[in-house]
Formats: sequence, C-alpha cells, structure tokens
Amino acid sequence: MAGWTIRAFRIDDFDDARALWEASNGVGLDESDSRERIDAFLARNPGLSSVAALDGKIVGAVLCGQDGRRALIYHLAVAEEHRRQGMGVALVRACLAKLRGQGIRKCHIMVFGDNHQALGFWRHVGAKVRTDLVLSSIATEEGL
Repeated sequence: MAGWTIRAFRIDDFDDARALWEASNGVGLDESDSRERIDAFLARNPGLSSVAALDGKIVGAVLCGQDGRRALIYHLAVAEEHRRQGMGVALVRACLAKLRGQGIRKCHIMVFGDNHQALGFWRHVGAKVRTDLVLSSIATEEGL
C-alpha cells in the first residue's frame, strides 16, 4: 500500500468524509446524510463501512450496510489526488470481505446513470449493470 490504511468508519470521521463526498462529483447527498443519520446507519451496520486514511487525514470513504439478505454500498469516494492507487478497490474489498463474513452473498451499488467515471470503476471491479430492474423511491411522508 502507498502509505494509506483502511479502517472502520467511525462517527468521528463524519466531517472529513462529508467534505470528501461534497467534493466528489456524482455523490448524491441529502438530509439522510446528516451526522445523526450516518451515526444511526453505522450503529445498525457495525464495522461494515470504511475509510482510507493517509497521515491521519481521510482521503477515501465508503458506506456499506445490509438487511440480512442483501447489501448496499453508498458514497464510495476517493480524493481526486489519490485516485488510481488502488484505494477504491481496497475499500470495496474491505466491504465485500465483511459482508461475506456475515453470510451476505450479493451487494448492490447505486450509481447515477450519467456518472461514467463511477460506472467504469464498478465495471473494473466486476460489478454487473442490471438493466432488468428499475429503482423507484417514495418519501415516507408522501406515501399512501
């Protein structure tokens, strides 16, 4: 490794991770990405999310969670100046290894359709684009 380390995402990492996500094109953030909501997410999915640190600074981050059947990866980002060094791959490997350890066999990744750089990365690591599914969302306060 090039001097960076991968470790579990802690809520103390939130401010640096949020800044990284905000600086990364294609990472969609909303009110569910507040410190409180991320803290709750980390508590429900202990040890699944990771950061990459270099000299004590967060330069990569990923959120990972599972529901007992399937998993989802969210907000994978690596600082622009540290890309193409294997850090993104290492973050994904960490997620997948932890999921395998919990008996989870499939992990989904949501990527904006026009985020060609991210789509290329996911193809590079072996993810398959699903064209047979359509993602729909409904706000809990707007539903039935």
